[in-house]
Amino acid sequence: MSRSAHPAGPRHADVLPEGRSAGSTAPPADLNALDPRVWAQTVRRTPEGAVTVGGIDVRKLAHEFGTPAYVLDETDFRARCRAWRDAFGADADVFYAGKAFLCRAVVRWLHEEGLNLDVCSGGELATALGAGMPAERIALHGNNKSQDEIERAVGAGVGRIVLDSFQEIVRVAHTAARLGVRQRVQLRVTVGVEAHTHEFIATAHEDQKFGLALAEGQAAEAVRRVLQLDSLELTGIHSHIGSQIFDMAGFEVSARRVVGLLAEVRDEHGIELPEIDLGGGLGIAYTSEDDPAEPHDIAKALRDIVTRECEGAALAVPRLSVEPGRAIVGPTAFTLYEVGTLKELEGLRTYVSVDGGMSDNIRTALYDAEYSVALVSRSSPAPPMLSRVVGKHCESGDIVVRDAFLPADLGPGDLLAVPATGAYCRSMASNYNHALRPPVVAVRDGAARVIVRRETEEDLLRLDVG
Repeated sequence: MSRSAHPAGPRHADVLPEGRSAGSTAPPADLNALDPRVWAQTVRRTPEGAVTVGGIDVRKLAHEFGTPAYVLDETDFRARCRAWRDAFGADADVFYAGKAFLCRAVVRWLHEEGLNLDVCSGGELATALGAGMPAERIALHGNNKSQDEIERAVGAGVGRIVLDSFQEIVRVAHTAARLGVRQRVQLRVTVGVEAHTHEFIATAHEDQKFGLALAEGQAAEAVRRVLQLDSLELTGIHSHIGSQIFDMAGFEVSARRVVGLLAEVRDEHGIELPEIDLGGGLGIAYTSEDDPAEPHDIAKALRDIVTRECEGAALAVPRLSVEPGRAIVGPTAFTLYEVGTLKELEGLRTYVSVDGGMSDNIRTALYDAEYSVALVSRSSPAPPMLSRVVGKHCESGDIVVRDAFLPADLGPGDLLAVPATGAYCRSMASNYNHALRPPVVAVRDGAARVIVRRETEEDLLRLDVG
């Protein structure tokens, strides 16, 4: 597959890989270089040595907004939205997966760039509606939607509710009937494909909490039940096979099995469902070794797969939906940290402690995720030192970047940046050790503004009513 390319605008002039965590056994040729595959579109290292984003020096951002901070390149975010929208065109739907990162500013950007929005909780729905996303462009997801969430979604007129269980079919149908509406729904099915990065495993039984199993006939029975309910309009089938996927093979198996269900529905009920949603999970580059496809390549591959399977089943090709979240917002942001202490373990590595950690990025501890890191407040001619970037929490597993090469003259007060933290880092952030969750600072064309403010101690104490 092709290397990840920025969908619009100029590329970096320096393209060698920076210090990274992908099990590096040898340092990169140039510690000061920034690989455009893992950094946001407008990130540059100036001739003076400091890094800028959106035309703003990171040292200025650190001074004005403090550290740690999530710095989001709005130009890059909008460009990726347009790339996905243009790749799939007017006869398909792109739903941004709000779980990756959501705030009111992001909702407005999505609306302006023509994307739809997938939400999976009452809070995400409230954010979407409160920021002005038209309800008909919102899909509600989740394996255990509360009655309140269902009421709010149906009452607001969301364009799609993805049903995940037999109980949910009844709850949504009753709610829609009581409110006097016919709710558009899809059924989420588990197709026996589990995809993780470059591999997929076909399983005999779908051992997960999401969806209705194809293999055991649950999905077919769910179709029968929905079609009997006047308050529900079944528009299609939804499938999701995993996360951080680089290989289309899993999608091919999934599409074949979903189209097989569509054919069964036609043969049993005499109708052809008009929609198919293949979910999200497309991968991004966290390190220079990752090799994601571009949106237009993904769109072509998915279209070809669905078209081929439908032709084989003598079905009309349904309208296709996808749900990129990480693939849009992940590469657009980095986390800015300040170095506090360094501890050299002779013959092993140097531990570099920063002023954040697992409270702002739990993914390394939770998933053993790999990240890159770079010194961004200056350039350095110093030789590389094998480093482990760690946080300030009371956990030995509080690791931000497990193994990376950083300049040997690194010291307290230097600024480090970890790229590709736009997805899930702020969404999964916590107050562990009563840490204050960092702000999200959006930059564009030389201007910076806070779109999610930093928490304060007053915020923590306001919830403590004891």
